Amino acid sequence: MRSTALGFHSIPSGARSREVPSRLSASLTLAAMSLGYGVVQLDVTIVNTALASIGNSLGGGVAELQWVVSAYTIAFAAFILTAGALGDRIGAKRIFMAGFAIFTAASIACGLAPNAWTLIAARTVQGLGAAILVPNSLALLSHAYGDDKSRGRAVGIWAAGASLTLTAGPLVGGSLIALVGWRWIFFVNLPIGLAGLWLSWRFATETTRAPQREVDLPGQIAAIAALGCLAGAIIESGAIGWRNPVVIAGFAASAVLAVLFVLQERRAAQPMLPLTLFGNRMFSVTAAVGLLVNVAFYGLIFVFSLYFQRVNDWSPFMTGLAFLPMLGAVLPVNLVAPRLAERIGAPHTIALGSCIAAAGSLGLLTVAPGTSYWAVGLQLVALGGGLGLLVPPLTSTLLGSVDKSRSGIAAGVLNSTRQTGSVLGVALFGSLIGQSDHFMAGTHAALAVSAAVLLVAAAAIRLSGREPAKH
Repeated sequence: MRSTALGFHSIPSGARSREVPSRLSASLTLAAMSLGYGVVQLDVTIVNTALASIGNSLGGGVAELQWVVSAYTIAFAAFILTAGALGDRIGAKRIFMAGFAIFTAASIACGLAPNAWTLIAARTVQGLGAAILVPNSLALLSHAYGDDKSRGRAVGIWAAGASLTLTAGPLVGGSLIALVGWRWIFFVNLPIGLAGLWLSWRFATETTRAPQREVDLPGQIAAIAALGCLAGAIIESGAIGWRNPVVIAGFAASAVLAVLFVLQERRAAQPMLPLTLFGNRMFSVTAAVGLLVNVAFYGLIFVFSLYFQRVNDWSPFMTGLAFLPMLGAVLPVNLVAPRLAERIGAPHTIALGSCIAAAGSLGLLTVAPGTSYWAVGLQLVALGGGLGLLVPPLTSTLLGSVDKSRSGIAAGVLNSTRQTGSVLGVALFGSLIGQSDHFMAGTHAALAVSAAVLLVAAAAIRLSGREPAKH
């Protein structure tokens, strides 16, 4: 007999003892999954406040700092689709716990890194762990909460917790650096990882295994190689120039690998990325918008982290405080966005959010060394608010453009494209500030590019129209 939403009023006393542990297990499973997704989001932003400290401690220029950020997001973007397939094949609990263990061990390696390239290698492994955690945490939540209403609430808590850690990242990072040093931004993941592993082992229930689910290994290799070559070419162009043979070779290799990836996905029996999804215009447009928005947002976080610390000579703690209003704007606007989308439509809401963020980018074009924080901070809030406004309807629209049976892979594609946008944003904007003779000239170029891609995103979603067919 099932319990009602209000409690156990109609359940015999003998049944109550059997129901309570299941509810407790579900709640503690939610706690474990929230820790997993939260620590992934924490490490997206916490590292930015440590960039100047890492550079001073380990040496290296802007290119090495770009790799510290991008190595994580490249692995995250490239492995997330395969990680979901592995969870289906072996069991989401097993894979989730393996991902948490990998992420935690890699975090310790990051904290102990003796030089920049060791840190970059550890960050790559950390990104692999992150890619494993995200899709399998959702699978375990879906397994723990059987009905749509409770599952929806659980996913809401899971997402809200991640938004809070994303917001807290710069402040937590700045505080840890000020108190005990930059290495502790990685060591802090150890207690989180141990708690998540214990809760998962003790309370999460394993999902049904699907041995027939294949892993598209050739596609996976081609995807990470193509993305790595592209990011590498853009990053190195800032140090050695766009016309350098190494950079040109990197772009060429990326193009060839991308073609090989598409050919593999077309002929694979169970591709990691079903290309038929892109036959739906709305799916293609929303995926592209997710990529473009992240190019601007995360690329500018990288640029302004260095602006605050290297140009204005702010401490990591002050830099964390500077980003707090920007990231703090994301969560409350997330909550408003669905209601606004109901009133004016999802495409209009997405376009509005993109335009607000573009206005923030344009408003920052006058930034210079020593510019008042209020002049900078208000525009950063516009960037965060614009992102918060567009992400919920963007996600909902993309998921609504495909059949429900394919919602899992669709969500994975959105996560992958957004992380790819983060990689490209950090690579491109870092090359602009690294290549320019004057840091501010590169910053202004990055802001102009951000405004352009955000306006392109707004126009694309606005003009996309409706696509009735679902694939």
